[in-house]
Amino acid sequence: MNDNSSKSNDYVSKLIEGKKRIDGRAFNEHRQPIEITYNVSNKAEGSARVKIGDTEVIAGVKMDVGTPYPDTMDQGNLITNAELLPLSSPMFLPGPPDAQSVELARIVDRGIRESGMIDMKKLCIREGELVWNILLDIYTINDDGNLIDAAALAAVAALRVAVLPKLEGDKVQFGEFTKTKVPLKLLPITCTIFKIGQHLVVDANRQEEEAVDSRLSVAISEHGQIHAMQKGGSVGFSIEEVDQAITLAKKVSEQFRKELTK
Repeated sequence: MNDNSSKSNDYVSKLIEGKKRIDGRAFNEHRQPIEITYNVSNKAEGSARVKIGDTEVIAGVKMDVGTPYPDTMDQGNLITNAELLPLSSPMFLPGPPDAQSVELARIVDRGIRESGMIDMKKLCIREGELVWNILLDIYTINDDGNLIDAAALAAVAALRVAVLPKLEGDKVQFGEFTKTKVPLKLLPITCTIFKIGQHLVVDANRQEEEAVDSRLSVAISEHGQIHAMQKGGSVGFSIEEVDQAITLAKKVSEQFRKELTK
């Protein structure tokens, strides 16, 4: 960490300690605007662009067929990948996925998978032989903080409009789309709560993330049920802080959901 970064972190921490944020927001207030644009790619089976403030992420869904996993012979498969594109941040380098991109993909995948968002059994074509594969790809366009929530929202939005491609003789006719949507049961929203010092904030921007001690990402359904949680950072959360984080996450998830279901 250079001197400039250290000074910036100290400044952010002192503001938070004084119950202020660098951009003037309340601790429980996310950035505006929240924008969701659907079908941004005419080649994907489903796609969406999400902007939260200046953070921007694109998610795309491609469908293919393959063999089921041995422990789920009557279910389709979900494969989630994330790419931290160098154009989105000077901190991201070209090359194979690093730990941060793997973690981003896993958090998004866990919220979708553990909630049972997709009816995977309806993606079975012939049990034990042939199933649909959902390939979910996430690309960062601009990193101004809180990529997790933007990526998770983009992923759910892309799946919400995704359709199955045409299948002839067990072969996918890429570029030929049916009107059959990917079967969904619910729409989980992932919200991340950031701990800076002794305070919890939502939707940390890039400057705030540099000063974050820990974070807790919570995947919540429209019924308020918690399906998954993922902690990051080296500092722990007390039981009381976890309760506070969940309460905050539920409130933010309602706001994100309004945008998703417009």
